[in-house]
Amino acid sequence: MKKLIFSLLALVVAFSAMAEKHTDKLLRELRDPKSNYVFVIAHRGDWRNFPENSLEAIKSAIQMGVDIVELDVHRTADGELVVCHDKTIDRTTNGKGKISELTLDYIRTRNLRAGHKVVTRFKMPTLEEALDVCNGRILINIDKGINYYDQIMDMLVKRNMVDQVIIKSSKSAEAMKEFFSRNDKNMLYMPIINYNTKSWGKHEQLFNDYLKTDLPFVAFEMCWNSTLPNEKKVFNKVLKSGKRLWINTLWNSLCGGKKLDLEDDAAVGNEEKTYGKVLAYGASMIQTDRPAMLIKYLDSKGRHTLK
Repeated sequence: MKKLIFSLLALVVAFSAMAEKHTDKLLRELRDPKSNYVFVIAHRGDWRNFPENSLEAIKSAIQMGVDIVELDVHRTADGELVVCHDKTIDRTTNGKGKISELTLDYIRTRNLRAGHKVVTRFKMPTLEEALDVCNGRILINIDKGINYYDQIMDMLVKRNMVDQVIIKSSKSAEAMKEFFSRNDKNMLYMPIINYNTKSWGKHEQLFNDYLKTDLPFVAFEMCWNSTLPNEKKVFNKVLKSGKRLWINTLWNSLCGGKKLDLEDDAAVGNEEKTYGKVLAYGASMIQTDRPAMLIKYLDSKGRHTLK
C-alpha cells in the first residue's frame, strides 16, 4: 500500500513538472532576489535572420533560448493592433502609408522586408497572433504598450498571460501608481531612466522617486549616452533597491557612448571585454541585437541556466 501511495505521489509530481510552462520558470527567476540568472531580450525578435517583429523572428528567438522578446505595436484604422516598430509601413514592407490610416486587410496585402530591403513572403502579424506564439514559451516586452494598455489587457486576460508581459515608460512613479490603480491585476512594469548628460537633472528626480515608491516593478531600464563619473554609483543604487538592472547593448547611444563601446557589434570576437563589463555593472537583463552570441557567452559563465 505504501509503495502504491509513493508511486501515485511520484506521478503527481511528474505531471505537475510537465504542466509547468517555460514562462513559469522565467517568472520564478525574475522574482527571486537571489537569482544569478541573466535574462536575454531579443530586440524585435531574431531580425538578423527574419524580418523584424515577424512571427518567424519571434519563433526563431524562442528556439535559440531567448527569455524575452521585445515587440512594438501600433493601431490600425480599424482598431487592430499590429506588431511594427514604425508609425508607417514604408520601411518594413513593400507598401506605404501610416498604420493609423490603413486597415488590417490592406496591410495584409503587403509583404514584410528583411535585411537590405529584400521583400519576403512574410506578413505583418497582429499582436494577438504574436501573443499566441509566445504564450507559455517566452516573456514579452511590448514597447509603446502603455499607449494601448486596456486593449492589450483584454487580450492577455483572455489568454491568461497578464504576468508574461512587461511594459515600460518614463512617467512618474506617482502617475503610474494612479494608472495601475484602475485594475485589480496589471502587467509587469519597468521605468525607463535616461541617465545622460543632457537630461539627468530631470531623470534623477524620477529615479529617486522610483527608489522610494511602493509601486511594484521588476527592473530599471537604464539608458546613458556617455561615460559619466557616477554611473557605477547610480547602478549600485538599482542593485541595492532589489530591482534588476536592464541595459541595452543595441547601440552606443544607449549604453555609455563610443568611449565605452558596449554595443553588440563591438562584442563580436570580443565578448568578454564588452558583455563582461555589462555584467560587472550588475546587469541581469540585457536587450541585444545579437541574442545567439550573448546566450553563448552567458552559458560559458553559468549565468543562463534555469533552475
